[in-house]
Amino acid sequence: MKVLTLNTHSWMEKHPLEKLQQLAKQIITENYDLIALQEVNQRIDSQPVFAIPNFHPTDKQSAIHEDNFAYLLVQLLEQQQQTYHWSWTYNHIGYDLYHEGVALLSKQPLKPEAIVVSAEQDPTDYRRRVILIAQTTLGNHPVTAASCHYSWWHQTEGFSYEWIQTENALKDYPAPYLLMGDFNNPASVKETGYDLVCNSTLQLQDSFLAAKETDGEFTVEKAIDGWGDNREQLRIDYIFTSPELSVQQYQIVFNGKQTPVISDHFGVAITIE
Repeated sequence: MKVLTLNTHSWMEKHPLEKLQQLAKQIITENYDLIALQEVNQRIDSQPVFAIPNFHPTDKQSAIHEDNFAYLLVQLLEQQQQTYHWSWTYNHIGYDLYHEGVALLSKQPLKPEAIVVSAEQDPTDYRRRVILIAQTTLGNHPVTAASCHYSWWHQTEGFSYEWIQTENALKDYPAPYLLMGDFNNPASVKETGYDLVCNSTLQLQDSFLAAKETDGEFTVEKAIDGWGDNREQLRIDYIFTSPELSVQQYQIVFNGKQTPVISDHFGVAITIE
């Protein structure tokens, strides 16, 4: 069973349609069972679409627009006989242009819920954060998956607050869990967000450390949006799982080696036994 997470930085990259095609090609090649995407954008002023195949709405679902990155991706995949069930919600308005959101794609049907985990509730506030949780099936096993895009570390606000809300939300869902996405907290910085997750009552394992085989490690290698002064290699994108999920392989993708760079983040792919 194969799982992928990627912060797509959609519509913010040069040649965005080419990068959309490259993402679709990799998904078709690897036949991922479950995919979490972040910074899945649509223009505020673009037209809504209706009667969307295999889309699973949340309560109070915001309209999907014709340029929604996940909507276009799922259409490309369907054209290649790859059917994905999917869901999307948005965190906030980005750059005064976009509904910036998170998405989940699964080979199996989804039962999604969007939960605001930030103290900020106003979607015009860039600090508003929403996680997309869904119950689905991975292989023949029910799982609880989440696509997450968190804030930077702060002891009482930002990530620490959002993580407490995440733990509280997931208490209502059965394990095993897969929490995937851009956590904006480097694994190398101790006693901050990464340690908070690893020591969580949710009892999660870092797939990079749990994997029997690894190919690559870091997901950011330069200054990017939100990390404008960065000069280091960072691991801030993760797939955390419950320990009963046996991680066989961890691989960095879309890093310009075997797969092209399509975002300001690299992706993380894992194989679960």
